[in-house]
Amino acid sequence: MIAKISSGKSTAGLIRYLFDTKRAKGHTDPHLVGSWDGFAPDPGRTEAPDAARKLLVADLDLHVRQAKRLGRAPEKHVWHCSVRAAGSDRILTGEEWADIARRVVHATGIAPEGDPDGCRWVAVRHAPDHIHIAATTVRADLRGARHWNDYLTADRELAAVEKQYGLHQVVRGDRTAAKRPTRAEQEKAKRAGNKKTPRERLRAAARTAVAAATSTEEFLALLEHTEGVLVGVKRFPSGDVRGYTLALEGDTNSEAEPIWYSGSKLSPDLSWPRISERLTATAATARPWQDAITAAEDIPRALTHDGARAAQAHITALGETLDALPLLAPAPYRQELRRAAAAFERASRSRIHAENQHAARLRGAVRAMLRTPPPGSSDGTLLALLLDTLVLATAATLRWHDLQHHDQQVTATRNALTHLHTAADQAATTALATVKRAGRTSPVVRLRYERVVRVVLPEHADTILNARDWEALAATLARADTRGLDPVDVLRGVAQRPLDNARYPARLLAWRIQQTAHTAQTPRTVPPAPQPTPSLAPQPGGPRTRH
Repeated sequence: MIAKISSGKSTAGLIRYLFDTKRAKGHTDPHLVGSWDGFAPDPGRTEAPDAARKLLVADLDLHVRQAKRLGRAPEKHVWHCSVRAAGSDRILTGEEWADIARRVVHATGIAPEGDPDGCRWVAVRHAPDHIHIAATTVRADLRGARHWNDYLTADRELAAVEKQYGLHQVVRGDRTAAKRPTRAEQEKAKRAGNKKTPRERLRAAARTAVAAATSTEEFLALLEHTEGVLVGVKRFPSGDVRGYTLALEGDTNSEAEPIWYSGSKLSPDLSWPRISERLTATAATARPWQDAITAAEDIPRALTHDGARAAQAHITALGETLDALPLLAPAPYRQELRRAAAAFERASRSRIHAENQHAARLRGAVRAMLRTPPPGSSDGTLLALLLDTLVLATAATLRWHDLQHHDQQVTATRNALTHLHTAADQAATTALATVKRAGRTSPVVRLRYERVVRVVLPEHADTILNARDWEALAATLARADTRGLDPVDVLRGVAQRPLDNARYPARLLAWRIQQTAHTAQTPRTVPPAPQPTPSLAPQPGGPRTRH
């Protein structure tokens, strides 16, 4: 069930609308299903509706008029709450709707149960699937109703109603979602021929810049050189940055001025303090690709055993990793990866405040990856391993959010997983073809490695040996064997890392063995000095900066 709450100045205007069957759409049979005392006049069940409507308004406004004589009536004394059931729900009876209305006015503080001085209210049903609650917010003791946070309290009560009545349970948020584009913004974008609104496009640009930047200064520089983006920097008298705003070129108001959005208006985690906190918690790395994979492999363990704030830090860094992936991946995978990042954006935040230092390794590795080509990257196995590892980390995030009862984040993570699976499978197809071309194994040789799998991984053996990717794993073990390595030791080494919940354990093991070979052949080097990433490099004639 969904509640919508608003306020107004005219009781008569609201009652007139609720009982209007001529101009208002969907008002088929308006009538009362409940009221403050059970005896309110019902314009929908009388032969003199106009007279009954006037009586109803007078009764609702009784305490408002008394408060006005004392100069104590609020300007907006009308409280209006609509409650709508889901399309899949059964048709509720009038008595059930009356009970729901009483629970809502009690929960919100409009008319607490057992309070003789509660506000006057009525519940009007003029369609099968919803009701409207109209109330005046002056109590019988002429005090104002205490209904702060009424939307949240109504929403919590409706969640309980859904469970009790066996109705569809709405996915509810925790007030950490990014602000949705308004209807006006959507219509404006549509007229301009854009699928996304300026707010959404700027949010994506800011998130990409955060994922790529190694400092707050570089974050601003990347935005300043992002095509079509205007940047406003706000400073303290000392000269230190205190915030930033973004605008899209061509998106102007009625006075032809750019429409600016602060970072916090784009998303709660894009405020200047939050960005500064995250970019400060970044560790240097000498082997970014390997370190990113290792850090991502540790996320399922961290989400299970570390505290909630540490877990949230890993999830935040995972979101930044997904934001950066389209900059790293070949063109065929970018669209799915962008969709995965866009979906996971909602899953990367919760009411739990992240202790970002716990994810410094992954954050630093991802930023260094943007500046360092993957070692031995020609066969694509390193990227395939990274994607399969991120799939496991995202699946672990889904379980964590579910345990925390983060409903919206669960839905967002599930959507992100769908796109990640597609991208990982695309990358695997390319890499597997390369591995198979490098060397095929005979049935006799595969039988030998089958025994190795059963010795090292007895609990996963049947899944691995019956997988379509088993031949690729056997070929990878054979290559290690020809280099003088013991296949048992090789497989045991890579199997020490998490393998549970892997969709395709055979190919994941093959990637890990390949990655181990690349690591052994790649000497440790000092990380290069940060340079602008190619896809975010300054554009000729880029937008100006507003200071």
